[in-house]
Amino acid sequence: MIKQLISIQRIPLSLSIASAIALNLWGTPSFAGDPFRSQNPHNIGDKTEAAFVAIFRDGNYKQAQIYLEEAVKLESNEPLAHAMRASLAYADGDLETMKTYADKTLQSAQQLITQDSLRGNLYVAVGHFLQGAYTFKTTGPVGAINKLSKVFEALDKAEEESPNDPELNLLKGNLDLILAVNLPFSSPEDAITRFEKYASPDYMVDRAIATAHRDLKQYDQALQYIDQALAKTPENPEVQYLKGQILLNIGIKNKSTEKGQEAFTYFEKAMTKKDQLPQSVQVSLDHDYGKVQNCMKENWKPGC
Repeated sequence: MIKQLISIQRIPLSLSIASAIALNLWGTPSFAGDPFRSQNPHNIGDKTEAAFVAIFRDGNYKQAQIYLEEAVKLESNEPLAHAMRASLAYADGDLETMKTYADKTLQSAQQLITQDSLRGNLYVAVGHFLQGAYTFKTTGPVGAINKLSKVFEALDKAEEESPNDPELNLLKGNLDLILAVNLPFSSPEDAITRFEKYASPDYMVDRAIATAHRDLKQYDQALQYIDQALAKTPENPEVQYLKGQILLNIGIKNKSTEKGQEAFTYFEKAMTKKDQLPQSVQVSLDHDYGKVQNCMKENWKPGC
């Protein structure tokens, strides 16, 4: 979710969430619907947790939509449910629905502050962020920039409550990684170290760090982290696709047919579950699936 304002085509938050029984999503007892904390869980809600896992662990957005339709009704006081609903609406190009659920994210987060100041302030930040993303898309960057101060103000309040909280560090860490990768004179290493140490769940952490290393063109490190993510979520088509992207970049850099063939294999795996991904991801996957075949056919000719 934090990613949308900085790079409007990428989500996690573009906030990447299928078991029918939310109490057994991890193979161990769950904790009050909390996918972030194994100790001192917060009461998030089983439907919200199920949607989160369907997207980010399983890469099954269709199943997540079903869970979220229930979550926003049965767990309407949970801002994470509204935030995910807003993010999925954005992925579908439905900006008005996105705006509706961005507003609900902020409203429910403000109400949550009196019960759970950490999460309330965290999702106040997310709500402002999503509203800013909507403004960016509909009226341009000037109005969206005005939201940034509110995002960082709320994040600072959440961090004062518990600076090492895994949910806080997952969301804030994604923002830190994007800024570190894209801004000059920044330190991606520091952002990666803190993110890896404090954020959770691990499969999202590994995936985000792999993406950061990919964007930094540090492909060996990217492979290390994407392999860790795949070990935890081997059937997630988005993670399979990301490994294919990394391998394709290596193939282009080294003109390596071996890496190209490996990339093709991972793209093929992702293609078998393409229909459960957002339309924007399907388009990108189709493009790269064709690109790797064309590059190998043309012996890695520049611009292939």
